[in-house]
Amino acid sequence: MDKKYLTIKEAAKILGVSALTLRNWDNSGKFPAGRHPISNYRVYTKEDIDALLSQMGVKIGGRRRPKNEVKKLSVNHLKD
Repeated sequence: MDKKYLTIKEAAKILGVSALTLRNWDNSGKFPAGRHPISNYRVYTKEDIDALLSQMGVKIGGRRRPKNEVKKLSVNHLKD
């Protein structure tokens, strides 16, 4: 059976971060988690994980971007 929801440990492993990082992202609102209705544990959907990975520039089902590759950022300066 294919699970619809992932535990915080499973999500952290897929994203390559710690469970504490996911808790911090949830608390700050950067990457909010759903809650299990009975235990109130944090849960994540595969769709949310895939969306975050694509925002990070990671190919789904593929390898991460090489560390020496630079991701270009767009900077907009404020006018006085």
